[in-house]
Amino acid sequence: MKKQYLIFVLDNTLYGIDVCHVREVLVYIPPLKIPCSLPCIEGLINSRDHGIIVVNLRKKFLLPETKPTKKTRIIVMEIRAPVSDGTDSTSIFGAVADEVREVIEIDDDTMESVPKFGNTIPSEYVSGLGRIDSGFIVLLDIDKVFENCDAGTQPALQAI
Repeated sequence: MKKQYLIFVLDNTLYGIDVCHVREVLVYIPPLKIPCSLPCIEGLINSRDHGIIVVNLRKKFLLPETKPTKKTRIIVMEIRAPVSDGTDSTSIFGAVADEVREVIEIDDDTMESVPKFGNTIPSEYVSGLGRIDSGFIVLLDIDKVFENCDAGTQPALQAI
């Protein structure tokens, strides 16, 4: 089965996220800093009259930090997380990407499993590797990436 993935760049590596999670891609705007938040939280932006927490994936993946450029984008995504009553809750997050490239289709049959060593990011964040002409794309399990990102921000958001 083929799935569509939004391809983006972080630290010269190609990453992909299932487009079913993507709401929109925004030109980078500096987020409002949130006191008492996790180190990977860049801050808060307003998009379509909604406050959106923005996560710096470079910090989350322990990559070297850089300043935003003209190509820097914020990918706004819907994340599903289980709650205590057994249902799923949907949250909206933004993720800073060095560059957003394109949407491509990847067939499940061409996906490779995650190597057990040599990863620059925790393997639980990776759902597989997609093969393309120029090499591989790291396919992210975006629900796992954002699993604990709202921890530590609730008191700050209540104060805003």
